[in-house]
Amino acid sequence: MAKRDYYEVLGVDRGADAETLKKAYRKLALENHPDRNPDDPAAEERFKEASEAYAVLSDDEKRAAYDRFGFAGVGAGGGGGGFQDFSDFAEFGNLGDVLGDLFGDFFGGRRGGGRRRGRGQRGADLRYQLDIDLREVLEGKEAHIDIPKMRPCEVCRGSGARDGTSPTPCQTCRGSGQMMFQQGFFRISRPCDACGGVGEVIVDRCPECRGQGRLEGTQNLSVKIPAGVETGTRLRLSGEGEAGIAGGGPGDLYVDVAVRPDPFFEREGPHLLCQVPIPFVKAALGGEIVVPTLEGKETLRIPEGTQSGKLFTLRGQGVPSLRSRARGDLQVQILVEVPTRLTKSQRALLEQFAEESGADVSPASKGFLDKLLDVFGS
Repeated sequence: MAKRDYYEVLGVDRGADAETLKKAYRKLALENHPDRNPDDPAAEERFKEASEAYAVLSDDEKRAAYDRFGFAGVGAGGGGGGFQDFSDFAEFGNLGDVLGDLFGDFFGGRRGGGRRRGRGQRGADLRYQLDIDLREVLEGKEAHIDIPKMRPCEVCRGSGARDGTSPTPCQTCRGSGQMMFQQGFFRISRPCDACGGVGEVIVDRCPECRGQGRLEGTQNLSVKIPAGVETGTRLRLSGEGEAGIAGGGPGDLYVDVAVRPDPFFEREGPHLLCQVPIPFVKAALGGEIVVPTLEGKETLRIPEGTQSGKLFTLRGQGVPSLRSRARGDLQVQILVEVPTRLTKSQRALLEQFAEESGADVSPASKGFLDKLLDVFGS
């Protein structure tokens, strides 16, 4: 069968740069690799064809020779030649590196194989939601929490082996944790099935944890909550997750902070809003009112004629910023309450007040009436 043009094989233009060539080859190699298509000889041929094309075009000298003289310039005939076995890869310098990048993770191996992985399996990460009050945000706090989790076995100290013994090198992989396989012309490594890639096996298991190196338990932990935390703040406690299996390292604990709703305050970043209801008489005459803060009560003087919705700002009475520790402000919003039930005397006084007020209109009402006239006329 006649050989196809290398640029056609990779599906790129003749002016394609090195990165474009590499991306095109990666795509074809992943689609047609023999391990993904074990019973498809055509896919294996396409993989060989793409590998041969990339090996030539990724080498500047070979690419220049191919562009000038075609297949004759790189010693490839017009028949069904190409790579015949794994040894043919030796003459193509950087192809092995590309394949290692492509398939190192997919097949469980690592470049520079033969080295043993760290023994055991890392423990799982854990998540814990900690609810706190808004007032605890002001100074921060030290919380004590109980975490149910897998803890290291105290009998074998997490090794999984009976006390006085130790794991032995795996005889299947000779302690490397990896097994080499020949797939057609391509050699790959995979984690050893006998030891799970650890490189060691436990012959005499710990009777307490049955070789797992860990047991179910509960741990009490102290967590420092910084001032200014908000709902959604996540704290990481390294190494406080579940214990690893057979001597593996522990996972981490993530504490998600949630600030409980407060009956007085609404929070927006470091600032607080508090709505304070007052009688309409107090709003009309003015005077002192008592408002809550995170640290107690405070007296606030309001002027006469205060309107409902009016905001008063108490500087530095908010909560700290998590970044700067500077405190925000507390805004007090006045809500004027109108009585819903009046005695006869109260009603008579209000009617007298209305009669004496006559055409006297407040600035807010006057502004509304002016807008009404502009829209609807007299």
